[in-house]
Amino acid sequence: MRLAVAALALALAASPARAQRFDATSPVSGQPDNPGIGQDTAPNGLPALRRRIPDGLSRDDGRGSPGGDATSGDQTGGDSLSSPLSPPTIPTQTQGQPGVSQLNTRITNGGQRTGGSGTTPSNLAPSNLLRTRAAPPRRIGSATRRITQEVTQVPSPALRLTPIIQQPVVGVPLPPVAAPVRTILPLLAISPALGLLTPGFILGTDLARAIPTDPAYAPIGYQFGSFTILPTFAQSLGYDSNPDQTSRQFAKGSVALRTDASLDFQSNWSSSSFQGSLRGSYLETPQNEAASRPAADGVVRLRIDANRDLHIDAEGRFLVDTQRTGNPNLLAAAGNVQVATATSRPLLAVYGASLGATETFNRLSVTLRGSVDRSEFDNARLSDGTIINQSDRNLNQYSLQLRTAYEVNPDFSPFVDITGDTRVYDLRRDTTGVQRDSDGISLAVGASFGLARSLTGEISAGIQHRTYVDPTLRDINAPLVNAALVWSASPLTTVRLTAATGVTETTIPGSSGIFTDVATLEVQHDLLRNLSLVVGGSFLQNVYQNSTIRENGFSATARLDYHFTRWLTLRGTYIYQQINSTQVGSSFRDNTFLLGLRVNP
Repeated sequence: MRLAVAALALALAASPARAQRFDATSPVSGQPDNPGIGQDTAPNGLPALRRRIPDGLSRDDGRGSPGGDATSGDQTGGDSLSSPLSPPTIPTQTQGQPGVSQLNTRITNGGQRTGGSGTTPSNLAPSNLLRTRAAPPRRIGSATRRITQEVTQVPSPALRLTPIIQQPVVGVPLPPVAAPVRTILPLLAISPALGLLTPGFILGTDLARAIPTDPAYAPIGYQFGSFTILPTFAQSLGYDSNPDQTSRQFAKGSVALRTDASLDFQSNWSSSSFQGSLRGSYLETPQNEAASRPAADGVVRLRIDANRDLHIDAEGRFLVDTQRTGNPNLLAAAGNVQVATATSRPLLAVYGASLGATETFNRLSVTLRGSVDRSEFDNARLSDGTIINQSDRNLNQYSLQLRTAYEVNPDFSPFVDITGDTRVYDLRRDTTGVQRDSDGISLAVGASFGLARSLTGEISAGIQHRTYVDPTLRDINAPLVNAALVWSASPLTTVRLTAATGVTETTIPGSSGIFTDVATLEVQHDLLRNLSLVVGGSFLQNVYQNSTIRENGFSATARLDYHFTRWLTLRGTYIYQQINSTQVGSSFRDNTFLLGLRVNP
């Protein structure tokens, strides 16, 4: 038995090696699954299915070398994908050559392999069921060579979180802001300078400039560095019935030539700001040269944002005007004689500066501001050469203001305002021997608000007290009312109200001072996009303390602006002025008609 087993083993070892093939057969269809269907890399670099090998071509032809010659062997295509479940092909050895790879065996259409002894069924193609189960759906269209990384990995511009920084654009009108406009009345409403002015001068000028509501006709201005500059020039021709503003029996009308020029500027800084408004005019009356007069006013403001809660404010201001010849102070200095027709209009200049700081503690803000203002009066010259010296009216005013405000909401901030001031004359005593230096204090409670952005501004009320150095001058106690409101009634209509009270200086013998009330109301309505109408009026009341002199003044203004273009405007203006005074020779009426062109280059 042992000898038989040994002989059988020796016979098997001496016989040539015969490779076995393990071809998978589908348990459903009974057909063999072809392991030769797989994927190759196409010339375009994309995966492609290996096509069925035609009869006469080697399955693994060209794979004998490591380089994998693409010119021989399997053909590739890109129209379908093979199933990843297909097993790899197992090479067989020929019966007559033991140990030699059978990579070059050929396959016939009958499924027989030439040169080998395998008799298993042919594995030419996978079954239909296996194709349906394992192969993904056919792709529509042809293969693409497009680089898809740029599309899939680069976000669209709409999704980028890149900040957008806009630079100031030249040629676009500035948005409507609280820019310094006509400075006389708004300045007096919030500044102690009202007490330095002579009675009646406020009615000598027209109302504030129009608010351009249509951006198509708003001035563009010029970009100069980081500033936007808005210059204007106007020339008007008309008639003035009483340029001297004297009593009716001495009134002498004349043709009026009025020249106006102004310059507004504003910084375009990201923080802090610097802005200003300067205006000058000259009224020429050829038929009454003594009545020709200049006028100018301006304000410049600087805000420095030191940090988030602290900002520093500085302001400079000035006013140049002339005194009317019927002014009671001028008549008293001339000895109460009728000098209205023989006196030229003397100049009046008021200028000053303020410096303050505002600190914010959450919703509470505290403002401390100091101001210095000076008032100067020019001498009056009579027709006979007599000079009326008014140097005793020149004085300086020093004031300190403390305001505490609480922001209830962004549209409403109540405040308490305390102001103390002292007035010091250049001459210790005036021409009558009276010392007119005085000290004053005022307390006001008010609020600044912006109701739905249609009504903006501030209003306050309180009491003021003034004490004089000279014992012959009685103290003055008077109510205090200040207001500066702008109401946008509609996109076409704007209403502005300004009111102020103060104690004005005087040289009337026995009178401590003048309690002055000023109020101005104006309405602007745009009839068309390029046609606007402004109507308004001013009221002035002067009460001389410890004196019988009383003055009531009224001024009415109507102005029509027709914009030909953005830079050229036709303007027609009518001004009516009237003052009724208990002082003889101090009352007057005046009508002024002007028609001219306004240029915004």
